[in-house]
Amino acid sequence: MDDQLALRIQLFREGGQVRPEVADFVTAELTALAEGGGTVTEDSAGMLTSHLMMALTRLLDGEPIEQFLTDEQVAAELAGHPDAVARAHRVADRAREELGAQLPDSEINFLAMHLAVLASQPTRH
Repeated sequence: MDDQLALRIQLFREGGQVRPEVADFVTAELTALAEGGGTVTEDSAGMLTSHLMMALTRLLDGEPIEQFLTDEQVAAELAGHPDAVARAHRVADRAREELGAQLPDSEINFLAMHLAVLASQPTRH
């Protein structure tokens, strides 16, 4: 993870926009992605980072997360990215186990789309 992405997480945490445990969880997930050879930078994962932190915080705060109208389109697009879908489900499972946050299918699909984009980025060495 690059310094700019770490700063994004720090600002969300220090600004009180996300719960500390959510920031820790997302940091651990991004670190695992990077250790797996993914390019995890502000440019490649900034939107993913913000979206996941805010979604998990909303869930833990008891706020609803709406289903997206394009869920069927997203699911069709994801059919070509089974690894990203599987990884998104694993992240969702860990969020449920570690945080007690149950991500709805639309959020899992959104996460899978981000992961598919990350997987398509050139690997950093």
